[in-house]
Amino acid sequence: MICNVCGTKDASIHLTEIVNGQMAEVHICEACAEEKGTEFKTYFNFGDLLAGLPGLEKALGGTGKKVPLLCKDCGMNYVDFAKNGRLGCAKCYTSFQKPLAAVIKQVQRANEHVGKKPMRISKETRSVHDLRQLQDKLRKSIQSEAFEEAALLRDEIQQALEKIRKKKRPAE
Repeated sequence: MICNVCGTKDASIHLTEIVNGQMAEVHICEACAEEKGTEFKTYFNFGDLLAGLPGLEKALGGTGKKVPLLCKDCGMNYVDFAKNGRLGCAKCYTSFQKPLAAVIKQVQRANEHVGKKPMRISKETRSVHDLRQLQDKLRKSIQSEAFEEAALLRDEIQQALEKIRKKKRPAE
């Protein structure tokens, strides 16, 4: 899209405003935005994302009291991270583990990457992938002491292994 102000450059800032049910769109290039004195940022700011998440304080177990989290290694506090979206050092991940886990869960809907399998995948590869997922579930069930579920998963794993073995055997 072309800038609505100068009419020559590509617009990189796109504003949409709805007033009384009427939508108005404005497209501005960075040069015109700077010239007009606006402070539009054309880069992604993780801090802005954190600030916009509803119920984040509750998810962090907040009680309304502001206790600053600090990284013991680099001295960075969590408020600074929320403002600039960058951690100070590798130890910050450990220092801010609880709030980071809440943010990641809210953004990605899970704390861990569970992966995806392609739609067009060989049956053998699909079987191995499914087997690994069952084994992960079994491990987690045992850790959480859900032994009934673990027994069912163990049986399912044995059936899956048997199917894989049958496919690998040459036809007799």
